[in-house]
Amino acid sequence: VQLQACGGGLVQSGGSLRLSCTASGTIFRLNGMGWYRQAPGKRREFVAHITTTGGVPNYADSVKGRFTISRDNIKNTVYLQMNSLKPEDTAVYYCNALQIIPPSDYWGQGTLVTVSS
Repeated sequence: VQLQACGGGLVQSGGSLRLSCTASGTIFRLNGMGWYRQAPGKRREFVAHITTTGGVPNYADSVKGRFTISRDNIKNTVYLQMNSLKPEDTAVYYCNALQIIPPSDYWGQGTLVTVSS
């Protein structure tokens, strides 16, 4: 499985960005896709996750109400719409794909989001 993420950039505080991540390869076993982020000097943290078969998406408390994760199963793409961005959202955002059987974890290359104050 290969993940290609894009959509990062520089935005002012209060602005919006949309990230996208497209999966390719042997994807039929994937159970969910999501986003993590890593700010400078900090550990990678969970942002949002959505299953491939439906269900309520999960969000980190820090982004609830501002970020929305969605998917397009035809395009094998997951999106992260980020609104009301804050400087503390500045980080490299990584796309993640989860497979349960057999257990596997896939990562994209990361896309940088910078929010200026």
